[in-house]
Amino acid sequence: MKRNSDGKIAVYLLFLVLGIGFGLIAGGEFMRRLSNGQFNSLFGAKSHSSDTLINTIPVQSSDTVQYTKGVQENILDTRRNAIVNATRKVAPCVVGIVVTQIQVVKNNYQTNDFFDFFFGPELMPRYREVESMGSGFIISNDGMILTNYHVVQNAAKLYVNFSDGRRIEGKIVGVDERSDLAVISVKGNGFKCVQFGNSRDVMIGEWAIAIGNPFLNFINDAHPTVTVGVVSALNRNFAPSEGVVYYQGMIQTDAAINPGNSGGPLVNALGEVIGINTFIFTGSNSNKGSIGIGFAIPIERARRVAEELITYGKRRQVWTGISVQDLNRSIALALDYESTDGVVIVSVQPGSPGEKAGLKPGDIIKKMGNRMIQTHADIDGFFLDYFVGDSVNLVIVRKSKQMKMNLILKEYAK
Repeated sequence: MKRNSDGKIAVYLLFLVLGIGFGLIAGGEFMRRLSNGQFNSLFGAKSHSSDTLINTIPVQSSDTVQYTKGVQENILDTRRNAIVNATRKVAPCVVGIVVTQIQVVKNNYQTNDFFDFFFGPELMPRYREVESMGSGFIISNDGMILTNYHVVQNAAKLYVNFSDGRRIEGKIVGVDERSDLAVISVKGNGFKCVQFGNSRDVMIGEWAIAIGNPFLNFINDAHPTVTVGVVSALNRNFAPSEGVVYYQGMIQTDAAINPGNSGGPLVNALGEVIGINTFIFTGSNSNKGSIGIGFAIPIERARRVAEELITYGKRRQVWTGISVQDLNRSIALALDYESTDGVVIVSVQPGSPGEKAGLKPGDIIKKMGNRMIQTHADIDGFFLDYFVGDSVNLVIVRKSKQMKMNLILKEYAK
């Protein structure tokens, strides 16, 4: 038994020695081939000399390069979206307007003893120059620029700053205070102008891009600022501001509009101008910045006003020849009318458009165009979108009978 056990141990030792020997031989051969680079294909590298091994960049196949390039192009296409394209299209047409106004001031702490002795401080008004700024956009190749009236109001001098760095003195072509619109011009030709959209086709919820120059003087940079939001609402109506300005049918947006943006364009995702940024609701007198409630004048109205101002230097006043008053309960009962909505005609001038249309005192106007009339303020706001020569469809009630009339507007002759 002992002899057999010693034999087995001898066999095991023999196999162990042989295994170690073969392992050393195989390991040596492996290290030799590895040093010669014969296994580099297994590790995704090529053979290099010892001098260039450290700085080697792995070589990509043509398929890998093409795939990487495709990914980069897809990312770039994603960045270059509709908003970016619309901005690039319109931004070169947006200008900054710097206005110098002359204001009369009364300062109890500054006096001129000589003049005050003879004339008194109340009889010698003192003046100061006040600089304000706003925005506008080019609407024709010959340098016509559309903006808000309140941007250029009381301007003694104004300059137009272009995004390419040019600064050109401008002049006022015409203003329409009621609609808060104005056209100014600069000398030159070949200006790039905006493309107009159709404000009647604007949809609530679509992208809205506000472009203007809120920091023109602050950072001395004429490149416009872009803010983005959506069209929040349409046909917003407001009571007259300061007694003369009617903001009717306004486009509401949450794109940030700040001081200096007034007069700049509101743009859709196609790069078309759909409105003119005009004013914002701030929530309090202490807050002057945007809280996401801004309003723009529809471009359809603005275009027609601009055509009037360029052609006639003013907006021609329409004439109907009728006078109206609001209905109350007693007047409605006297006319056998069941509502107080609408206005009643109290007089019609002889030879006026109203007389030619067949209107008579006592007629109740219920509807003009597509607008229901409740008070006389609705009529005043209605005529913001109608001009000399336009035809207006009326729905009236005469002696409890509803009738349709057609009124042709004429120019008011003083």
